[in-house]
Amino acid sequence: MKDKVVIITGGTSGIGRALAFEFGTKGSRVVITGRNADALRETSDDLRSRNVDVHGVVADVTEPVDNQRMVEETINAFGRIDILINNAGISMRAVFEDVDIDVIRKVMDINFYGAVYATKYCLPHIILNHGSIIGISSIAGFRGLPARTGYSASKFALNGFLESLRTELLNTGVHVLTACPGFTASNIRKRSLTQDGSSQGESPRAEEKMMSAEECAAHIYRATVKRKRTLVLTPQGKLVVFLNKWLPAFADRMVYNVMKREARTPIR
Repeated sequence: MKDKVVIITGGTSGIGRALAFEFGTKGSRVVITGRNADALRETSDDLRSRNVDVHGVVADVTEPVDNQRMVEETINAFGRIDILINNAGISMRAVFEDVDIDVIRKVMDINFYGAVYATKYCLPHIILNHGSIIGISSIAGFRGLPARTGYSASKFALNGFLESLRTELLNTGVHVLTACPGFTASNIRKRSLTQDGSSQGESPRAEEKMMSAEECAAHIYRATVKRKRTLVLTPQGKLVVFLNKWLPAFADRMVYNVMKREARTPIR
């Protein structure tokens, strides 16, 4: 990955920030995006303190024009694009019966359409360099989770998009990776949207017991180097995917019981 140019959307916190450090300290030149200029500046300064060649772009993945500008700024700064990591994402936590439909639309706009826009504008450069397109999906892209209908739908859509794209690009030398972390310690649950679109605030899960964002990023880095097609992380995540494939009715009940035990669960 030395001297490869890597774009990471949503690169100011959580897995995105960890990926910026993982790739950057291995010698990649890194472009990070985010909507918060202060957070972008802080993360960029932290990366530079580790001698990472970084360029920050204030951008909203849900806006096509921002994705176009992201590509233009990357080419102006580094002259090429080798890897796109579609990491920007948001979650939700509300049962479908209660949720405002705009919450699901917002989740889809960020998690799915954000990846579609970024990939569309980066693709010609990635094809030119036989590079990689990476989608940070979720176990929820294999197994729907109760009280996360919009989130699960967005990740199922992302998985289908990446699988179709991988097949289309089969003879181009482009690598497409679907990376599916299990529960990972990050701020995604704190920012998770409730039924009216407000942020949840406190995480309902024991973050300290989860895989760290840094460990997750290290796995994704190695999978990129090895040009893997799919990465499913954590023993719990692998078990859920396995059970959902072979014992789906059992998986329904198991997932329901596990998710219902969350603190302040909306599941009835």
